[in-house]
Order: sequence, then structure tokens, then C-alpha cells
Amino acid sequence: MSYDMNDRHLITFDKDDKVALYTEDLKVWYGQNEAIHGVDLEFEKNCITALIGPSGSGKSTYLRSLNRMNDGISGTNVTGKIMYKDVDVNRKDIDVYEMRKRIGMVFQRPNPFSKSIYENITFALKRHGERDKQKLDEIVESSLKQAALWEQVKDNLHKSALALSGGQQQRLCIARAIAMKPDILLLDEPASALDPISTGTVEETLVNLKENYTIIIVTHNMQQAARISDYTAFFYMGSVLEYDETRKIFTRPKIKATEDYVSGHFG
Repeated sequence: MSYDMNDRHLITFDKDDKVALYTEDLKVWYGQNEAIHGVDLEFEKNCITALIGPSGSGKSTYLRSLNRMNDGISGTNVTGKIMYKDVDVNRKDIDVYEMRKRIGMVFQRPNPFSKSIYENITFALKRHGERDKQKLDEIVESSLKQAALWEQVKDNLHKSALALSGGQQQRLCIARAIAMKPDILLLDEPASALDPISTGTVEETLVNLKENYTIIIVTHNMQQAARISDYTAFFYMGSVLEYDETRKIFTRPKIKATEDYVSGHFG
């Protein structure tokens, strides 16, 4: 099935007020293969934006570019701008580790450290020099509460995180990212390995978190995107063809390719 790749509909926002992060002409190359073709997107503050599209459309590659997670992949080259607080974080002189404290990432499969629940959250904080026990305790409690996990684990903080269920482990990973006090949370299909009940809990957690964070999530689950996101960007063959309010994407898409995808005609 082929579509006119020049047929696009992309919303924009008032950058001074509402935009937490945006990209200009972002391209990602794997060797000679251009995987992302000059994507321009703006992400509104304190909203959830879903990136959808068929497998291989570039949505995860794009997401990982936003906090330089593609840097370690051999042969990868990322060009264009990734603007966060008037700074292009794609510049070579950027301190990537400091930037990732502001733009956190949660991966597809839960990846807690082989440490206690408490140490999972404090590990990075201690490495960045935080030694105040009272402050660490407060951050652990606050992060776990925001991730809707505190009540379940507060009496077992020093037990192994690997003993938690899959859904609990994923919420711990969210809490671990929150502990660094980011502005933006990137999530790459965070519920794809979870059962429906755990998925629902993670989704509820994310909806509550957007009050304090800007959330960008890759999902292959159309119902999930419709349930939790405020905006949706449709990726197809390395380009974004449509970006709009989620309710419009799913009820009145402007582009034929988007309509076909969300209605299940391809993908």
C-alpha cells in the first residue's frame, strides 16, 4: 500500500509558553540507510503524546533520539535539532548524562537493577553525589508514591526489586526515572510485556504523572493511545504524516494513511 508522503497534517504550539521539547529536521542514519526523514515535532508541556505507526516506521528510533540513546549504536548518525529549554541537546558538546537527568527514559521491558527497591531509586542519586540519608528517604517515598507503588512496597524497601511482579517492576523503573527530577519522560512501549491489569495500572499512573511531567510514549496499542494520550503522531516509513489531538486522529483523521492505520486496514 503506498501513500503520498508529502500529504501531511502537523499541528504546532506557542513555543514560548507550551512547548517542552521540539525537533527540527531530525534525521537518523544507520550507515547509508536514512531511518528518520527530517521530522519536525513539538511536544506540549504536561501532556501525554503517543507515537504510533506500523513496525519499522521509525517511532522508537525517533523517541530514542530525544535523549541521545542512539549514540551508542555503531554506524548511527543523528542530524538536525533537538531543542530543550533553548538548548540543542544534539550538539556534540552537550553533557549527555546531565541531559538525561532532565529527559528520562523507561524501556519496553522492566529492567530493575539486581538490588533492593530502595537502592534502585537511590543508586543514580548517590552516583551524582547525594549522601543525605533523610533526603534520599524523602525522594524514595515521593518517587514511589508518584509511581503508585509506595503502599505496596513501603514495608519491603530493602528486599530485592527482582521479587516484584512485572507491573510493579515497570512502575519501579518509572519511579527510578522520576527520582532524578526530570521534566520529560520518554517511554518505549512500557506496557507491551505486561498483563491487562498491570497495563491498566501503568496507564493510570502515567495519566496522573502528566500533571508534573511531559510524557512521550511509543505504543503499538491503538486503544492505549486513545485512552491516555492528549496528542498522537502517526509515523509511516520514517516520516510523520499526521500529528493532532488524539480524539481527532482517531475520529476525524486528515490523512488517508492515518485513517487506514487506526481503522486496522494496514499495519
